[in-house]
Amino acid sequence: MPKLLWGLLGVAALAYAAVCGLLYLRQQQLVYFPAFTRVPAAQTGFALPRGEVVLRGWVVNPGRPRAILYFGGNGESIQFNREMFERWLPGYTVYLVAYRGYGASDGEPSQQALFADALAVFDHAQAEHPHQPVSLIGRSLGGGVASYVAAKRRIGRVALVTPFDSLAGVAQAHYPWLPVRWLLRERYESTRYLARYRGPLLVVRAGEDEVVPPPNTDRLIASLSEPPRVVSIPDAGHNDLDEDAYGSALAAFFE
Repeated sequence: MPKLLWGLLGVAALAYAAVCGLLYLRQQQLVYFPAFTRVPAAQTGFALPRGEVVLRGWVVNPGRPRAILYFGGNGESIQFNREMFERWLPGYTVYLVAYRGYGASDGEPSQQALFADALAVFDHAQAEHPHQPVSLIGRSLGGGVASYVAAKRRIGRVALVTPFDSLAGVAQAHYPWLPVRWLLRERYESTRYLARYRGPLLVVRAGEDEVVPPPNTDRLIASLSEPPRVVSIPDAGHNDLDEDAYGSALAAFFE
């Protein structure tokens, strides 16, 4: 019996190590879901060369003096926001630029690449709108991208939609039996980045968020040096925010 017990424990340990190894090696595929967002380049209206790749997307309300950059979720087709942002944010030009590997953008996504691209898109938008600081909207994973940009550039305003404290924290909440915090390279540590931001901040949270657990959003809010404006949409899930409540929150914040 002792030999059998030790054998079973050894098999369990090997299986656990195999799962950890698979998570570490395949984390890009577990974090990013660009496949269903792909569109032909001809359907976009904006292009920004970035070395060997070109980032593509859309510009809503062109020609306005103020600008907003929108950073979407890890599986979001950002072009479906165009009509809503046109109505909700008529005083702003809104740039929706797909991440690498998403939409019609070239390349493969990674935290390092997305952060560098986000700064390049911001600098382009700021050059196009030199008299007003550019503002940001980040949804879900895009909240991590927006938080990073807010730490590196002078920002007008920041709105975070269904945000988290860190991607590693969210993953650990979903998989408490795995050492996720030690395995993830793609960390998106929003709390660390926002420690350097002092401007107006809106947090829109979903009351029934099944992707970002409420404690992860709570920790983000608690980490801020100044209390943000918080709008909770009680019956909404992570991907089905009520458009009226969501739009009203953004419109009032950016008014």
